[in-house]
Amino acid sequence: MNFEGRIALVTGASQGIGRASALALAEAGADAALCSRNLERLENVAKTIEAMGKKALALRMDVSSLESVNAAVAKVLEWGGKIDILVNNAGVTKDNLVMRMKPEDWEAVLKTNLDGAFYCIRAVLPGMVRQRRGRIINVASVVAETGNPGQANYVASKAGLIGLTKSVAAEVASRNITVNAVAPGFIATAMTERLSEGVKEKILGLIPLGRMGTDREVALGVRFLASEEAGYITGHVLNINGGMYMA
Repeated sequence: MNFEGRIALVTGASQGIGRASALALAEAGADAALCSRNLERLENVAKTIEAMGKKALALRMDVSSLESVNAAVAKVLEWGGKIDILVNNAGVTKDNLVMRMKPEDWEAVLKTNLDGAFYCIRAVLPGMVRQRRGRIINVASVVAETGNPGQANYVASKAGLIGLTKSVAAEVASRNITVNAVAPGFIATAMTERLSEGVKEKILGLIPLGRMGTDREVALGVRFLASEEAGYITGHVLNINGGMYMA
């Protein structure tokens, strides 16, 4: 896969799947615009990418804010002149049972995970339409397909993201823009590290491959969907879950 001359915008790029996706794209030749709320971590990722001989731009962005997204995308376009690839990875969790879930926790998760993706897609599409080429990859989740007790807000946001993926894919296919999603299972990241050992053991019992995935394995799926090789794939959800859910 050759991404020379391509510019990728990755949200939530300071750690985990976002960081791994930015690095995987840069390894294949892309320059990367890195966005999250943690600028210090982003700058460390940018230094790693620059050490590969590629350009990197670190920008503080709050995807839950339309103004923040529009301002960051404008800076990326000023820096690189275009955006070829968008990876919507930024996400948060605020878990609780529905009866105990605060409305503000419901709203915060939907605002970041779903509204944020919509804001980013809306901001990059005009340029992609003009250049008649683009790749959009949304990071969903296995629980969007299975449900999960105590995560109604997170599951709803990720299920909505899958619906958004398919709708936008149909809207922009005539402009040679593909829109796909990856649905990771349980991945060894900072988010899953917080789980108790008992919960981890229970999860492993649900995964046929018998282990959690890595952020690198998800990133390679993202990179494939961003590639020329995936040019005839759109509106698709790529399950990267060790067999936990088989559609």
